[in-house]
Amino acid sequence: MIEPATLRTQPAPGRGCGTCTLCCKVYDVPAAGATAGNWCPNCKPGRGCGIYEARPQQCRDFLCLWMTQDYLGPEWKPDKARFVLTMDAATRWLFVQADPGAAQAWRKEPYYGQLRRWAAAGNRPVIIFVRKFATALTAHGEAVLGEIGPEDRLVLRDLAGGRQAVEKMRINA
Repeated sequence: MIEPATLRTQPAPGRGCGTCTLCCKVYDVPAAGATAGNWCPNCKPGRGCGIYEARPQQCRDFLCLWMTQDYLGPEWKPDKARFVLTMDAATRWLFVQADPGAAQAWRKEPYYGQLRRWAAAGNRPVIIFVRKFATALTAHGEAVLGEIGPEDRLVLRDLAGGRQAVEKMRINA
């Protein structure tokens, strides 16, 4: 299981983005005018950032798990897998940000089986996003959560029999 204590803040030896620019498509970056599911207007797909030296802080601070975790093989590189893996530091939940052009790529092997194993081993959900639409994957199955907005929070509920459920809750904005 990917543990926060082992998460690096620098690229693992030998790791680099190369021609991968998928993070430039799957995340909101308001400072760059980018919305999840669309290429950032500054991205040169397959080549890099057109404003690299002046890119927003959000981009400067970002490293996907493939970049930092050397045990993730080449099949997990986002441009190959067609999704970007990150971990939320507060909840320790694994997030999968899928390319809308390959929204079901995470369901293919070796990804699906491993994502299920990570959810079970850590007793934490894996949350898959396609744009703002979320699905929770737990050791016990899947739950469609729907669109997640800025006023929504995901919470993990313990159920009878050791089962868990992820629910979307609206907070007062």
